[in-house]
Amino acid sequence: MSTIGLKPPQQHIGIAALRETWAIADDAGFDGCWVFDHLAPMGPVRTGDVFDGWSLLAAMAEATRRVRVGCLVSGNTNRHPGMFAKIAATVDHLSGGRLDVGLGAGGDTFTDAMLGTPTPAPVERVEMLAETCEILRLLWTRGETDYRGRHYTLTSALSDPKPVQPKPPLWLGSSGEKRGLRVVAEHADVWLNAALPGTEIGELQRLSRVLDDHCAAVGRDPAALRRAVQFRLPSDADNALRLARSYLDAGFTELVLMPTGHDNVVKAAEAAADLLPRLRELG
Repeated sequence: MSTIGLKPPQQHIGIAALRETWAIADDAGFDGCWVFDHLAPMGPVRTGDVFDGWSLLAAMAEATRRVRVGCLVSGNTNRHPGMFAKIAATVDHLSGGRLDVGLGAGGDTFTDAMLGTPTPAPVERVEMLAETCEILRLLWTRGETDYRGRHYTLTSALSDPKPVQPKPPLWLGSSGEKRGLRVVAEHADVWLNAALPGTEIGELQRLSRVLDDHCAAVGRDPAALRRAVQFRLPSDADNALRLARSYLDAGFTELVLMPTGHDNVVKAAEAAADLLPRLRELG
């Protein structure tokens, strides 16, 4: 059974409109409502208003009652894993256990240069992501954590309260064939294909097969790792349904809709909600 989430943009938009989109996601029956984790707007022009993702998640947790909430994806280099574990547990409590934790290797040369923070090399960022996955599991399940990694060290670390959920589902975003997908195979509950929206289906399927190979190498059943894709929703309903069907046929069971419509995001979210029953019929 597939799940369908809504990911409205949080840039070039006001808080009132965001609240409306969250209510639409909650009332219409979407499975998830998502934000992103960027300090500057995404796209060719990186200026303008953009809200912090995890602050929005805390607000969304209070403003909704049933829809799951999460960030696709949090940049691992933006926060120390100990701080991230605390933030995520807090939002899980605010939501009553409705948090899905999205995480990626991170790194944004534009905002790093803007703030004077380093951008680690890709290999180093993937190593840091793997360590963070291990640290989150320990902090969320143990009373006290000692950890010695290449990038992070924890000494008698405390992190209470624990999440409401025994373990919030971990969505890892990566398309790195050698190292990134190995981390996904080892730690993720859901793989979010991190290729750009609009990537050809055949390429997504190829990366999915690479992930299968990594699962086999670490002794994991590939079928136990769910596959997610986020995509811009065409305004034409028939085209939107055909696109969604193509992803489902390719093995992606977690669909994250990105409603288009820069001038009226609320109207675009309403259109996605109107389409939801027909999307459910696809499987």
